[in-house]
Amino acid sequence: MKAVTMADVAKHAEVSKSTVSQYLNNRFDYMGEKTRIRIEEAITELGYSPNFVARSLKQKSTMTIGVIVANILHVFSTQVIRAIEDLCNESDFHIIVCNADDDPAKEKRYIDMLRAKQVDGLIVFPTGDNVPLYKRLQNDNYPIVFMDRILQEISIGSVLLDNYKAAEMAVKEFVRTGYRNIGIVSTPVNGITPRGERIEGFKKALESQGLPVNQRYIASANISGIQSTMKEMLALPEPPEAILALNDRVLFEVLKFAKKNQVRIPEDLAVIGIDDVAFAGFYSPTLTTIAQPAFEMGKKAAQLLLDKIRNNEKSCVSEIHRFEPQLISRKSC
Repeated sequence: MKAVTMADVAKHAEVSKSTVSQYLNNRFDYMGEKTRIRIEEAITELGYSPNFVARSLKQKSTMTIGVIVANILHVFSTQVIRAIEDLCNESDFHIIVCNADDDPAKEKRYIDMLRAKQVDGLIVFPTGDNVPLYKRLQNDNYPIVFMDRILQEISIGSVLLDNYKAAEMAVKEFVRTGYRNIGIVSTPVNGITPRGERIEGFKKALESQGLPVNQRYIASANISGIQSTMKEMLALPEPPEAILALNDRVLFEVLKFAKKNQVRIPEDLAVIGIDDVAFAGFYSPTLTTIAQPAFEMGKKAAQLLLDKIRNNEKSCVSEIHRFEPQLISRKSC
C-alpha cells in the first residue's frame, strides 16, 4: 500500500504543501481557522503520519535530547527527569533517558549511542572519568549541560544544589534540638560533587558551631554495607547521638537498620536526610529532611540546553547554577 505523503494531504485539503508543513510545525499565525480544520480532517481521513526521519534530515534536528542519569533509583533523579520531560514536551522535544549506574564505561556507551541517534544535545550527571570525551564534545561545540555535578578539568555549565549549605542546615538543626555528637553516613565520594561537598560542608558546620570533627563519626560505605557501618558506629564507646544521611538511598538503609535493631528515632538516634523522600511526612516518626528543588533544577537544565540548541550557544560556557536547599523540620530530631 502506497504511503500517504504531504502532497496527498495538501491535495485533499486543497492547500499548498508549504501550508501543510506550517500546520505540522504549529505555525498558525497566517492560517485561517477553516484552513486548519481542512488540513486536520485531511490528515485524519487519509491516515497521514509525518516522516520524522525525513523532517529531521531536512531541518538538521531530531528534536530529541538525551538524559544520562547517574542512578535512576534516586528520588532526585526521577524528579529531575520528570521536570526535563515536562519542559521539553512543551517545546515539542522528545527525551531519551539512560541510567549509567555511576559506571564510566556505561556512561561512554550511552553517549556514543545517543550521538549515533543524532540527539540534539545532552543533559548528564557525569561520573567524572570521561573528561577526554567531554573535551571532544566541547571542542565540537556540542550542546551539553551537567546536572548535580561539576568536572573541574572542563568548563561545562552545571545545575546543582548548594550542597555546603544543605549540610550546614542539618548540623544547625541538630544543634538547635540539643545534639552534640553528630555523625554523617555517605556512599563513597569517588569524586562525586554532592558527596564531597556535603561532607566538607558538614565538617565546616561542626567547626562553626564549636564542635569537634570526630573522624569516627564520618562513615562511608557502598549501599550494601551501610547497615554494617551503622552497627560499627553505634557500637563505639561514645556513639553519635545524631546521624545525617547524605542522600535518600543512605537514608533508606539507616531507617532499615534502626527498625531491624530496634533503635528508636529520635529517642536513641536522631536522623536527618538530604532529599525530601515521598514518605518523609507520614513515616513514624515524621522525618526531618533537607529538600532539593528538583523540579526547578530539572527545568533549569532543560532550558539551558534548549537555549544552546536553538541559539547555537557555545557549550563551553561554564556557568554554575546553584539552588537553595530547604529545611523541612519534622519529628526525627
